[in-house]
Amino acid sequence: MDLAAPPSLLPDSLRLRRHLHVGGEWTPPADAGLIDVENPSTGELIGQVPAGTPADVDRAVAAARAAFPGWSAATPAERSAHLDRLHAALTARADDLARTIAVELGSPLKLATRVQVGLPLTVLRDHVALAARAPVEESVGNSLVVREPIGVVGAITPWNYPLHQVMAKLAPALAAGCTVVLKPSELTPLTAYLLFDAVTEAGLPPGVLNLVPGTGPVVGEALAGHPDVDMVSFTGSTATGARIMRLAANRIARVALELGGKSANVILPDADLATAVKVGVGNALLNSGQTCTAWTRMLVHRDRYDEALHLIATAVAGYRLGDPFDSGTRLGPLVSAAQAERVRGHIDRALADGAQLVAGGPDAPVPTRGHFVAPTVFADVHPDSALAQEEVFGPVLAVIPFADTDEAVAIANNSKYGLAGAVWSADTDAALAVARRLRTGAVDINGAPFNPLAPFGGYKQSGLGRELGVHGLAEFCELKAIQR
Repeated sequence: MDLAAPPSLLPDSLRLRRHLHVGGEWTPPADAGLIDVENPSTGELIGQVPAGTPADVDRAVAAARAAFPGWSAATPAERSAHLDRLHAALTARADDLARTIAVELGSPLKLATRVQVGLPLTVLRDHVALAARAPVEESVGNSLVVREPIGVVGAITPWNYPLHQVMAKLAPALAAGCTVVLKPSELTPLTAYLLFDAVTEAGLPPGVLNLVPGTGPVVGEALAGHPDVDMVSFTGSTATGARIMRLAANRIARVALELGGKSANVILPDADLATAVKVGVGNALLNSGQTCTAWTRMLVHRDRYDEALHLIATAVAGYRLGDPFDSGTRLGPLVSAAQAERVRGHIDRALADGAQLVAGGPDAPVPTRGHFVAPTVFADVHPDSALAQEEVFGPVLAVIPFADTDEAVAIANNSKYGLAGAVWSADTDAALAVARRLRTGAVDINGAPFNPLAPFGGYKQSGLGRELGVHGLAEFCELKAIQR
């Protein structure tokens, strides 16, 4: 096997990872099948990991079940100390993590360092503190209401933020006293191996965290349908989320689902248009548009529409495609050839539907190697069109005009999704009033920063439950009423 990424880009230890992590040990899988890991910037093979099987899932779930009594009985201080050691071990690997994500996902190194690694380290640090708190108890009449860990959690995570999406599940689950079996995406599994190297160094008790790489139809299905998994926490597509719900329903298991999005960025006529457009374009193109919260619909008042289109075209022209390790690169590739082809299909359909091409498009120049799609902007997008309704998950922005606030709210809410969104106005009270009317799980006013302690999750087909902070931790707990 010829592995293409040079050692300076990818730690040698990640090139041939042929084991699972079960019961605190690196252990061989039940089958010798392997999954190739690709560098999407070049299309070259960079590593291989095991193709897990249902038998591997059985072993991992059994290990997590055996570890649950001891871990759930540990004191808050003990669990916090374990998470603190994990935080230290991951922090020591921050550079390797960022480089690995830049190679296997194609995320520009600056983004990989600051967001892809920096954010999950912040989330884990927050949960060191949350885990140390005494369990919340309350008296309701003659009842003592207590929270207890739900049990064994199956965590199934996507490729677009391969460390953050894992940490948003592992940190609260462990802080609550649950044990976990993780199935990372088969497109970006190497980051999980670095994480589990840190787990080993941190000395977490055997079986508390377990790793089974593999595909969704094999390992994901086995984990979601396993009779000894008490809860499934999944991030990914709405279609797969619905499948997981059906599998979990057979045993009435709890699910937490963070699914798709088609978020609206509402720019009211009195807004600072230059800033709103600059930030809005940056959000839409973040991680090459492979972000569930991306503001992929920009809604602009008709009186400022032409001005906005000029600002958008200028902003997009500054996004250079290229090598993630080149300091001038602002957009990397899409994660795979299949993903790039899907995004190109959305672009072709938008053109066929009559949307006006403002920037990019199918003929825009891109690097000759890798799975690149040029940042693309369409104007005059009909609110009911496919481009305005379907999650593209690529660097494509739809710009839609509106006549008044009521129409803007109606367009923003005209979606089966409801994950995120934004409102811009010089009048913060007016912006807040609009934010309250949007049927979505999060709204940013005038570019307010992301808060990793606030609850994260969506309305409608964007999912069930919440992640992050005290609300995310509560998802991994059962409520018990003790009458006295």
